[in-house]
Amino acid sequence: MALSRVCWARAAVWGSAVTPGHFVTRRLQLGRSGLAWGGPRSSKLHLSPKADVKNLISYVVTKTKAINGKYHRFLGRHFPRFYVLYTIFTKGFRMLWADAKKARRIKTNMWNHNIEFHQLPYREMEHLRQFRQDVTKCLFLGIISIPPFANYLVFLLMYLFPRQLLIRHFWTPKQQTDFLDIYHAFRKQSHPEIISYLEKVIPLISDTGLRWHLTDLCTKRGSHPAIRDILALRECFSNHPLGMNQLQAFHVKALSRAMLLTPYLPPPLLRHRLKTHTTVIHQLDQALAKLGIGQLTAEEVKSACYLRGLNSTHIGEDRCRTWLGEWLQISCSLKEAELSLLLHNVVLLSTNYLGTRR
Repeated sequence: MALSRVCWARAAVWGSAVTPGHFVTRRLQLGRSGLAWGGPRSSKLHLSPKADVKNLISYVVTKTKAINGKYHRFLGRHFPRFYVLYTIFTKGFRMLWADAKKARRIKTNMWNHNIEFHQLPYREMEHLRQFRQDVTKCLFLGIISIPPFANYLVFLLMYLFPRQLLIRHFWTPKQQTDFLDIYHAFRKQSHPEIISYLEKVIPLISDTGLRWHLTDLCTKRGSHPAIRDILALRECFSNHPLGMNQLQAFHVKALSRAMLLTPYLPPPLLRHRLKTHTTVIHQLDQALAKLGIGQLTAEEVKSACYLRGLNSTHIGEDRCRTWLGEWLQISCSLKEAELSLLLHNVVLLSTNYLGTRR
């Protein structure tokens, strides 16, 4: 009796009447569900963690795009010239990053399948060649950016000298045309010097027929040579005096300028670079012959012609395809020992082609 009175008194103090049955029920609910006093939680509170993360990412991406769009509109309205440069650099970095990923995939495939460079398809070979050239040009910017606060100077230099310091991804369409014209003007300056050297070595050729063919080719200035006239000289370009290993130092420098390679290196190194560069072009020609010129786009055709010495920026696509077909006929007929003729073909086949006298 005394114990029951104590329980009822305690219940009165708490402000509720607790019956033994109700107390047992609450204890059973706590033991079964693991929840405190009260009913079960709403099912709306049980969200999936993956759904939460996905919704958060979607929200952040949407907000970022909106802020980025407002920023672009602000730059376009208030700073139009800066906005043009900003857009070019943004697209340029995206294209360079895409080129780097593609080059990595190609190299990985070469390593996994033990494939050499000359065994690749034409487009993959051309992509690797162009990417190596771009990375080499970017390497100089990376070196001069190493000192503290030098990056501000680098940005100024890139703005003042875009042709010398930037790769094609960061050129405007007008700059691409203008800069290609400038580069072609540089290599065209070496053409008379190369022709003059060929005329000087004519007396050194022992074969009378070869001597006559080379004289006829050098004196036909102003006319485009025929394929048979160039292939008739294969023998004298494989031996003395016009073989790759027999070329004089000043002749090697002139050929380096014609190939848009720096001439400010020792002659043995220049000769090695010319050999490597000409071999790569010969391998590209063989891969292109397998693919077929008809499979190339207009941009690819013009790029291929420019690499081989023709200023294709002001020539129609049909003429470019015709010229490239003549080049492939000559290149695919030459052996490795006759690559000096392919090197000189940059001058012989392009100097007097229709539409190139600018």
